[in-house]
Amino acid sequence: MSEEKQETRGLVIVYTGHGKGKTTAALGMCIRAAGYKKKIKIIQFIKGTWKYGEMDGIKLLEPYVEMEQRGRGFVGIVDDKEDISTHIRAAGEALEYSREAMNSGKYDHLILDEINVAINLKLIKVEDVVQMIKEKPEKLHLILTGRDAPQEIIDIADLVTEMREIKHPFRKGILAQQGVDY
Repeated sequence: MSEEKQETRGLVIVYTGHGKGKTTAALGMCIRAAGYKKKIKIIQFIKGTWKYGEMDGIKLLEPYVEMEQRGRGFVGIVDDKEDISTHIRAAGEALEYSREAMNSGKYDHLILDEINVAINLKLIKVEDVVQMIKEKPEKLHLILTGRDAPQEIIDIADLVTEMREIKHPFRKGILAQQGVDY
């Protein structure tokens, strides 16, 4: 596509649903954008204490891609030793940090990984996220991931993709696989 015909308006993109692949889709877009030397910031709202392969993989895309885990780990699962107030504080700080990154002018893409989960767990308010989306700089692509995207976000997004589980190896007792699931 010729340069003069490309639209430079940034999009609001949502990857949601109960199927696997929401973060993976956002990271795929990240790889594509890095190939064009675009600057990408990834802020993870829930992941925070576990080791994931994408953490080391993203480092291979420097200086174009930066990723930070701002959450305190998965909320309410077996090894969650944090009080809910700690998760709420971390998510609120992550949202404010995301707003600062969004308005910094440093990035072409901003990926807010698992932000929909943070909303559904009542760690942050959907109204605050909607307001942030409305304040998005015109040329910035804003990508939000996580299951159960609120209708308010779906309504203002430009692109929404729902991942739907049809079949999953966990149902056969196959545990998460390194390089596939984490």
